[in-house]
Amino acid sequence: MEVQQFYYDNKVVKKFLYATLLWGIVGMSVGLLLAFMFLFPNITDGISWLSFGRLRPLHTNAVIFAFVGNAIFAGVYYSTQRLLKARMFSDFLSNFNFWGWQLIIVAAAITLPLGYTTSKEYAELEWPIDIAIALVWVAFGANLIGTMIKRRQRHLYVAIWFYLATFVTVAVLHIFNSLELPVAALKSYSVYAGVQDALVQWWYGHNAVAFFLTTPFLGLMYYFVPKAANRPVYSYRLSIVHFWSLIFIYIWAGPHHLLYSALPDWAQNLGVAFSVMLIAPSWGGMINGLLTLRGAWDKVRTDPTLKFMVVAITGYGMATFEGPMLSLKNVNAIAHFSDWIIAHVHVGALAWNGFLAFGMIYWMVPKMFKTRLASVGLANFHFWIGTLGIILYALPMYVAGFTQALMWKDFNPDGTLVYGNFLETVNEIMPMYWMRAIGGTMYIVGAVVMLYNIVVTIKSGQNVEDELAEAAALTRVSGKRTVGETFHTWLERKPIQLTILATVAILIGGIVQIVPTLLVKSNIPTITSVKPYTPLELEGRDLYIREGCVGCHSQMVRPFRSEVERYGEYAKAGEFVYDHPFLWGSKRTGPDLLRVGGKYSDSWHFNHFYDPQTTSSGSIMPSYSWLIKNEHDRGDIRAKMEAMVTLGVPYSQEEIDNAEALMDAQAAQIEKNLYSDPDFVRSYEADKAYAQENGEEFIEMRDREVVAMIAYLQRLGTDIKIKETDELLSENNK
Repeated sequence: MEVQQFYYDNKVVKKFLYATLLWGIVGMSVGLLLAFMFLFPNITDGISWLSFGRLRPLHTNAVIFAFVGNAIFAGVYYSTQRLLKARMFSDFLSNFNFWGWQLIIVAAAITLPLGYTTSKEYAELEWPIDIAIALVWVAFGANLIGTMIKRRQRHLYVAIWFYLATFVTVAVLHIFNSLELPVAALKSYSVYAGVQDALVQWWYGHNAVAFFLTTPFLGLMYYFVPKAANRPVYSYRLSIVHFWSLIFIYIWAGPHHLLYSALPDWAQNLGVAFSVMLIAPSWGGMINGLLTLRGAWDKVRTDPTLKFMVVAITGYGMATFEGPMLSLKNVNAIAHFSDWIIAHVHVGALAWNGFLAFGMIYWMVPKMFKTRLASVGLANFHFWIGTLGIILYALPMYVAGFTQALMWKDFNPDGTLVYGNFLETVNEIMPMYWMRAIGGTMYIVGAVVMLYNIVVTIKSGQNVEDELAEAAALTRVSGKRTVGETFHTWLERKPIQLTILATVAILIGGIVQIVPTLLVKSNIPTITSVKPYTPLELEGRDLYIREGCVGCHSQMVRPFRSEVERYGEYAKAGEFVYDHPFLWGSKRTGPDLLRVGGKYSDSWHFNHFYDPQTTSSGSIMPSYSWLIKNEHDRGDIRAKMEAMVTLGVPYSQEEIDNAEALMDAQAAQIEKNLYSDPDFVRSYEADKAYAQENGEEFIEMRDREVVAMIAYLQRLGTDIKIKETDELLSENNK
């Protein structure tokens, strides 16, 4: 039998490892800054690009796609070559994957703080960057599949199945959720509206967790845990059941993010049913991982790599038990919009993704650099301070979530809310926010210690960029199943067929849920009184999106007595038909805004943006003073309205032609309303006099961004007249 010599490409693995370490520290640092913003709201006072609303998506993108993404690529490129006994298919594609991904991360780091965002959670990046993501991801997939075709190992190991499913599903999710109509170089509108946009977004959002944060890491678990423990995987059969059931069931679970919302009940119930089923394959994977360590538990006591991996798998088990539990409607009614969800997410992110990445790095670096880990003691320190950090982060957030739910729903004997002021809840949970900040600090200290340990380890080792390996060439065999060969054994040597079957498995759930919601009109009953936003309101909505207000405020009143009493009439599907994108939100750091229109004066909103504490004592909302100072750029309004017409919003040509005049008239009325406040008049006239004395250009109030924002907020919820709701259903939808 001919034995061939070849070289594994360690260069690309090292690049991704270095990027993982760099972006991990960056992403966690932004998260820590955000945690301290809850305690010191004006810590970045007056700096628009360092405001909470703009930094939150930067944090989530940095830790998901920069830290975890680079860790995935590092682990996949390392393990794939060794599992397939072949160098990656193309060095060019490997390098294109690396440099393209880093450029995308840098583009996100620039555009998100500047306010260029779609507002769709985990998919905030604008359309040119979305196209770049698709190109780089396809290059990764082509490289992966090309390597499988030229492999020297006949059967594809379970880790490879998970890598394949990850490639296919993320591609499908990203493309369909990112369908948007460009308006300018960094501005677009989602092609979906309201309820449909919400369903597609959370089909993507939940499965970004499933197929970016879970399936590739399960593949890495199946490779690195047996390697670190020097034990075979516990059960081959369990891995087969685990893989196919997980990828089929996971894709259905997205609607559990939208329970009690305006999403049709049938879609919600499908999401619940499949979410509950999801616990079986998830725990199947956890059990397979932990039982792989049978006979090696004595090694766990001394090996920090295995310690990280054990806690990672345990964290995965906890998060995947909690996820199905949170999808139960009675539990979701308590947890949704609260800090319970923040705790749940971070158990998965910090323990499962973070610790498995750390364990993988501690194992890989000494192997690639032909040396020993510089300090086992520092690695153990990292493990313990990181574990304590997770506990100190998660437990207070669970307490905060329970506290929020209890206070939001508490009634007096006379039927009034005990805590009618939303800020009473915020003030009650401030100690928990302090503990979270401390826990986050401990976690990032551990990451910095790891960085030092790895740098010292690398310096003590050898820089082997092309690692010599040898394996027998793969001889051709019949494409048909041989005698005694099971279907799955046959499938494991057929990468194309495996890819096709995995694609079919993940497409079924998406098609069943999304297509009827898009095409069957009765799912979204229209309401005749709901009209498109005026040009100024549309511009204000875009400013609301730019500032990331949806990160703290929901626009979805659920049909609960407590919410109707606090906010007003519950949400109807037909209210959102002109919302491109939807802005229902997923967290209430502040109150819901669906019915805020007309609730406060224009002057109140003006003061609230300038200094929230003057209108809402104890508020942790930062000042948005730049909205008051900045001139409003209205140059794209016609293009925006024409794009909306393309998406089905019924603006007339006359409205588009007269957009500027309509904006001026509405802005002038808001300015007039502001003049009714003596304090505003004194401040405004003083600013005007100062500008004139110093020869500075003075921007009229009607031309400032805050006026457009006020116009949007005053519109919210005013289309619905509660007592007439039933009468407002259009005839063709009765």
